[in-house]
Amino acid sequence: MRVHPQTRFTLPDELNAAEPPEARGLLRDQVKLLVAQGSTMTHSRFDRLGDYLRPGDLLLVNTSGTLAAAVDGTWITGSGVQPVVVHFSTGLDDGTWVIELRTAPDAGSTLLDATPGDRVELPEGTLTLLAPYGSGGRLWRSRPPMRDVVGYLARHGRPIAYKYVGRRWPLEYYQTVFANESGSAEMPSAGRPFSFELVSRLAAAGVLIAPILLHTGVSSLESHEPPMPERYDVPDHTARLVNWARANGGRLIGVGTTAVRAIESAVQPDGSVAASRGWTELVLGPDRPAEVVDGLITGMHAPDASHLLLLEAVAGGEVVQRAYDAALKRGYLWHEFGDTCLLLGE
Repeated sequence: MRVHPQTRFTLPDELNAAEPPEARGLLRDQVKLLVAQGSTMTHSRFDRLGDYLRPGDLLLVNTSGTLAAAVDGTWITGSGVQPVVVHFSTGLDDGTWVIELRTAPDAGSTLLDATPGDRVELPEGTLTLLAPYGSGGRLWRSRPPMRDVVGYLARHGRPIAYKYVGRRWPLEYYQTVFANESGSAEMPSAGRPFSFELVSRLAAAGVLIAPILLHTGVSSLESHEPPMPERYDVPDHTARLVNWARANGGRLIGVGTTAVRAIESAVQPDGSVAASRGWTELVLGPDRPAEVVDGLITGMHAPDASHLLLLEAVAGGEVVQRAYDAALKRGYLWHEFGDTCLLLGE
């Protein structure tokens, strides 16, 4: 399996979106929109998304809400104590949680020298590291001191933010209009530019919208590392609507890599989609291209991000490369508060 995306580029620091569009004087649906199909690159604005969709097209939107998943703590090891930021990534079925330890106070880099049995003092209790989770040494399976971790994070946490974000922003800036079930360590950010007004206009124009759920883990694994297993749910009514739209000529467009991963995880051997839920380990890329998705709406991903492989699996490597070259030339902004792209397959 190829783990390196075909798309290559260098991202200047000034193109990292350091604040939400609202802080730049824009409504959330007024960020830039690049529409890429084949060799055609069109520059527009997100509130004009309906100009590039057709009646009968179906948008799949992730209804996962963003957790306040970063908590300050004190890491206790055999050699001493150290302030850290704990990023809560994923709750597992046995009540343990996948976490990441990062440097305090800005969470600027991952701490890679933890050992089993290390403890982290948190508000209201002590978290214990049990064993490494996955490869790379970034993530740990841990036992938190509380049963209701989601409620705990609501009391003591803040949104995960990386060093390119200039200041801390309240949790509401990290929620989409579709969010109705908290569970993502980081915002399913492709849905952020949607406003209630835009959703209403799309529905009035005959564009269909269906819910899907995938709780995202931390995105700090993005450099050459495949995505970790994630919890997802494709409800029966969404599966039936997907099959109906495809049978009647509608295009299936995932709003974000999360929606694409979830719906592609529900594809059956005959090519149809069925209700499905649980954990997905699906990794889309050249060895497993998209089977039912015709396009996706996505933010701009970092160089070497594993998400780029998924974009290439939907639109093809050449289209993604042209899109990113065009975005760089026009000064598009990257990451969760940045601009957007609609990638359409041929």
